[in-house]
Amino acid sequence: MRVVLHTTFVASKKEPLAEMLGRVHQAFLDGSLGEPTIRFNFGDSPLPSHVSSVDRVLKRHPELERFVTSGSPMPGIPEARRISNVPVSPAPYEAVPFATLHEIAAGIPKSFPFNNVTFHFYSPEFGELIPTAMSSAAMITGVLLGDSWWVNGRNRSLTASVLVEADPSSKKLPSPAAAVAAVLAACGKVKRTVQAPLLSATGEAGARPVPGVRIPTGQMIASAKPEAARAVQAITADYRARLQEVVARAALPHLLPAPGAEAYRDVALSVTAGPKKPVLERVFKPMGYACKGQSGTFTLRRRTAGNLTVELQLDVGTWGHSVLAMFRVWGLGFKALLSIPVSANGLAGAQYPIGDANRWQKIVENLGALVRELDRSLVPEIEAATGPSPEWYQPER
Repeated sequence: MRVVLHTTFVASKKEPLAEMLGRVHQAFLDGSLGEPTIRFNFGDSPLPSHVSSVDRVLKRHPELERFVTSGSPMPGIPEARRISNVPVSPAPYEAVPFATLHEIAAGIPKSFPFNNVTFHFYSPEFGELIPTAMSSAAMITGVLLGDSWWVNGRNRSLTASVLVEADPSSKKLPSPAAAVAAVLAACGKVKRTVQAPLLSATGEAGARPVPGVRIPTGQMIASAKPEAARAVQAITADYRARLQEVVARAALPHLLPAPGAEAYRDVALSVTAGPKKPVLERVFKPMGYACKGQSGTFTLRRRTAGNLTVELQLDVGTWGHSVLAMFRVWGLGFKALLSIPVSANGLAGAQYPIGDANRWQKIVENLGALVRELDRSLVPEIEAATGPSPEWYQPER
């Protein structure tokens, strides 16, 4: 079975782009992989602007004129003038000396304020260049370095994708080749690694479309186990249709104010709940869930005996001082997703004001009761329909 390991690294904006670019390039050379194939894209803003970074680069490097295009590099990305050697370029896949790319990177963003910049480093040791099941450039095997403008300033990203051959009966995934591992080590501190199991090269016979699975990176890939994915879709649809019945069975301990004006009546803008994690751990740790907090979110996660990953995802601050709860069950080739309410009179898939510490305590205790019921009913039903997943499978770690 082919599995893509997609790793996201810490990419500090304090490190100049040219230095990071040089560090990745040198890692390929030091790792005995030789000179990597480099795809590049330097894009102007799609909005009208008095500054064209493309023109500024061409003034210094007129030989790059043959790489200029206005085509969109992929669906969903607006057309804009760019210097690129991706397939839409007039000079696709043609190489440019690394010294030239490094010099341009050294001028970003002051001399060359490009709207977005990407560098893709590739060597065959990383696996197939474009796995057919992938629908995003972020999942192409190799190392991808990006730099772009956003509302909060300049954004930097550094990711790597490696294709490995996995045995479903093994306990562990095989490690990447030593030369590839050396490149990954040189990329720096790992933030997370996502596993993306791919559909077999022979695919699924028949005319039925293969179900898609959205992995933690946000990309949609074809299910590696289509029949399991279809079974989980049917089970999840049934639970969504009977959600009020499931909530009633869970016997939530607290009836909170009804959503809308009543829920916001006693919630002033200055009211906060204080530290949220201690309450989550107090309720969910005895249920076997580990709690991890990030900016505006909490993920509570446990593993089943059949190697399924069960998660409660809480958004507690992305859109203000409110909570949105989603229950997920991951297995090889499928994901079950169920939005759940925080109260028997609440709305699934809707934000609910957190309010003070007392209300947060009640919200968490309600969620604990509902998750306990889903652990008793939904999770075993999915496990019975799909069978166990490989011991090595983890959607994210």
